[in-house]
Amino acid sequence: MTDEAVDRFAAELAAEIEEGLSDEAPFSANIFTRLVLERLEEAGHFDAAFDLHQEGRLGQAAYRIDGYAFDKERARLDLFTTIYRGELPATRIPTAEVSRAIERALRFAGACMDGLADRLEPSNTDASDLARSIQLEAPRIMIIRIVVLSDGVLATAPLTASDWNGRIVEHEAYDIVRLQRILGEGETRSDISVDLVALTGAPVPCLHVPSGDGDYDAYLLVLPGEVLSRIYDRYGVRLLELNVRAFLGLQGRKSVNAELRRTIVEQPSMFLAFNNGIVATVDAIDLDEEGGGPLAIRALRGLQIVNGGQTTASLHRARRKESLSLDRVAVPIKIIRVGGADLAEMVGSVSRAANRQNTVQLADFSANDPFHHQVETLANNTWLDDGRGRWFYERARGAYVAAEQKASYRKTEYQTFRSLTPKTRRFSKLDLARYLSAWAGLPHRVCLGGQKNFHFFMQRMKDEPPPPPDAEWFQRLIAIAILYRAVERVIRAMKFPAYRAQIVSYLVAGLSHRTGGRIDFAQVWSSQAISLELEALVRSWAPQIDAAMRQSAGQRNPSEWYKKEECWSEIRERLPAFSEPLPPELSYGEAPAMNGTSGRPAVSAEDYDRIARCMTVDAACWLEAAEKGQRAKVLHWKVAGICRTIAGYAAGGWVRKPSAKQARYALEALAAVEQAGILSPPEGDHQNIAAD
Repeated sequence: MTDEAVDRFAAELAAEIEEGLSDEAPFSANIFTRLVLERLEEAGHFDAAFDLHQEGRLGQAAYRIDGYAFDKERARLDLFTTIYRGELPATRIPTAEVSRAIERALRFAGACMDGLADRLEPSNTDASDLARSIQLEAPRIMIIRIVVLSDGVLATAPLTASDWNGRIVEHEAYDIVRLQRILGEGETRSDISVDLVALTGAPVPCLHVPSGDGDYDAYLLVLPGEVLSRIYDRYGVRLLELNVRAFLGLQGRKSVNAELRRTIVEQPSMFLAFNNGIVATVDAIDLDEEGGGPLAIRALRGLQIVNGGQTTASLHRARRKESLSLDRVAVPIKIIRVGGADLAEMVGSVSRAANRQNTVQLADFSANDPFHHQVETLANNTWLDDGRGRWFYERARGAYVAAEQKASYRKTEYQTFRSLTPKTRRFSKLDLARYLSAWAGLPHRVCLGGQKNFHFFMQRMKDEPPPPPDAEWFQRLIAIAILYRAVERVIRAMKFPAYRAQIVSYLVAGLSHRTGGRIDFAQVWSSQAISLELEALVRSWAPQIDAAMRQSAGQRNPSEWYKKEECWSEIRERLPAFSEPLPPELSYGEAPAMNGTSGRPAVSAEDYDRIARCMTVDAACWLEAAEKGQRAKVLHWKVAGICRTIAGYAAGGWVRKPSAKQARYALEALAAVEQAGILSPPEGDHQNIAAD
């Protein structure tokens, strides 16, 4: 890393901040915080981190934060405090200023626990909700991490961990040098450094097993379960980036493995005998070879758990969530330091071989899953209609910057790269999961935050493998991305006081639900924008969606309620209706065929109303109408088949939705069966639903 690289990164970040300035976002420090938190979340350093500027005074003492993240899995509260200079080149930040920022953030945590929520302005909903959450969760918060974000260079490292009111207080800093290393160079594993001496009090004895051909070195050792849990506490799923199960919702599991838990509770000393152990890779290993004693490991750099992620996360959950003691738990570990072999190939082989002892299939997803390679290939080969640009899928973190730097060696290549693939057309794995989850009717999952939503997204793809993506699928994805980003832009401009990101996800999901998941994707792809008419519709829907969300929350904490499936179920029933004239993306029809036959008629507001009415009828009613209607010869077998298809949609939670044509035939069928008097007396919303 050179000073020149840091200066270039700082200049690019400053340009992005300048572009983001507007009437609704007039402060550079706030934009810096938002951009950095978004990028660090993509890099796996934080999960569900939100920017929130809040400052005030308690007597003569000031408090201040610029963002937060609440990790209930690890019983940890992260509070972010920003020191923003806006100077190029970056200047040094004095240690005293860093210490003051940390003190102000910690003072905010204390104020929240002492009832700050009751003293805040009622209009300050974001801050009051956070303060109330901290107050309610205070007994369960074990760790408070104060994170300093800065566009300057910190003179020294932040203070070491300390105790505060019976809790551990950790300090961490991301200055411009570290941000460039993580976000600019895309560093991931090498940022993970584990000091075993600090964790255990002494180097950990090990047995060295060389491969013989120089491809790798293996080290066998045993770690206390407490130490492994603390390592996971510090780095979380970043330890599992190369694990075939890293993105299968490990943190989302509701209970620790039953056998593992039973062993911890009843026979902790037998854990080593019963458990298969862990396989890990490292970039570098610090050995203690002095004194004539047994070989021992002092530190590890670039640690990645290739097999055993379930064990690691489960031990952590047992200690944090269930307060189980790990004092007598020992975990066998095999550490592989790759030498001449290719790391990615070695990890893949180790993963496949190690996981064959379990029920994991080779199709399990990870950061290097073939699906993401396919999307990357499609992005590289799918050009816009004018042939002058394409979208950039950042499958691997830092890929865009790496490609940009590679192009910068020649001025003409650099200009071409920026012209063909501007940053506005860059999207990441987390973005992809956010767009597709919202469109699939899972806005509550999007509200969980980028990493957790991605975990659920990958798990859903594992459970229901989709067809391989093709060019048409990719264009549809980009159309959804354009719509999502347009909704974000409109919501920002409307200056909602709180929960803008949640409103975006619910509004996009609402549009998908009302349209049956079908809009004119081809038109959006072709124009690379949504129409002014659709923007106007979004603008009219936004306050109605916001009101419905707040009304459904009632006395509950909105930020937590919006993460619940029950919330989406309620909002789904309160979506605004469409009216004529419809935006062109919604009123689309098929073009006439080459032989002169007419295409499909344009979709009308009445069609969408029929689709909505279909989705108020439960699966049992649709099945009954199909069976009794066909048996009584009231319905043609093809029409009965449509009713059965829609019953399947209903049973699946309306992940798939009826088309306009299906809805018309189905409602006519339901009306015919009701008129014939052969349908059971209605108990729910489907009463008279077929009537126009």
